[in-house]
Amino acid sequence: MNKDELKGKAENLKGRIKEALGSVTGDKSKQAEGTVERVKGAAQEKIGQAEETLKDAKSSAEKQGRKAADEVTEDSPDDSPEDSPEGSPED
Repeated sequence: MNKDELKGKAENLKGRIKEALGSVTGDKSKQAEGTVERVKGAAQEKIGQAEETLKDAKSSAEKQGRKAADEVTEDSPDDSPEDSPEGSPED
């Protein structure tokens, strides 16, 4: 969980409380204010989740790339055919 997710959850909760208070007291303005805060918080939370998903995907791709590079390095022979072609005349 990152900073955006935490802030989003807090904003969402704050909005829900304002919505409830507005509903209980009959204050439509406070209720609407709470709805706006709740929606903003939910959006910020989703942004944080998306950031975490991208971070995880990047990390996974980097690990796979390193693993593939290590496998290629381990599998390649010391004398590659390009360095000493067979059948070519020496000058």
